[in-house]
Amino acid sequence: MSNLRLSKRYARALFSLGQEDGSFMKYGQELKEFTDFYRMNKDFEQAIANPIFAAEDRKKVLKIVLERSGFSDLVKNFLNLLLDKNRIGAIEAITDHYLRLTDDASNIAHAEIISAKPLKGETLERVVKSLEGLTSKEIKPDVSEDPDLIGGIIVKIGDLVLDGSLRAQLEGLKESFKRGE
Repeated sequence: MSNLRLSKRYARALFSLGQEDGSFMKYGQELKEFTDFYRMNKDFEQAIANPIFAAEDRKKVLKIVLERSGFSDLVKNFLNLLLDKNRIGAIEAITDHYLRLTDDASNIAHAEIISAKPLKGETLERVVKSLEGLTSKEIKPDVSEDPDLIGGIIVKIGDLVLDGSLRAQLEGLKESFKRGE
């Protein structure tokens, strides 16, 4: 089974437990906090994820960190399970998928917005408000620039792609001329 599928399976399992007890948001915050710590501390990452170290030693290191964390028992048990199953190295993918699940449950969508030039505050706000009206969800924008667009924007929300770039409009004109319209 691929790592992505396994990561999704673990994330869904924890999310399901979180929905049952109403703490799925809290578990997501705890997972994110652990994952951020894991990313920032390469020595810690190596100490618990590298199978060259004895399993008992890796468990001791994780136990020390979790005792100081203040995480819920369920998240602590989940992280210990990942270590036991040699899946702790997939914590970033598991956390990413878990956070997507919490966003879906909270009616939040992520929009990748690509523009030719930087979007200023008011313009970005108008784009986000329009997207929220279109999707009926709260939008979290991820804005990037691509000078090749010439002008306009491209928006990607899940499978939906809205291409309002000047490049796409010029391509459309070119195709129309080819067809003789």
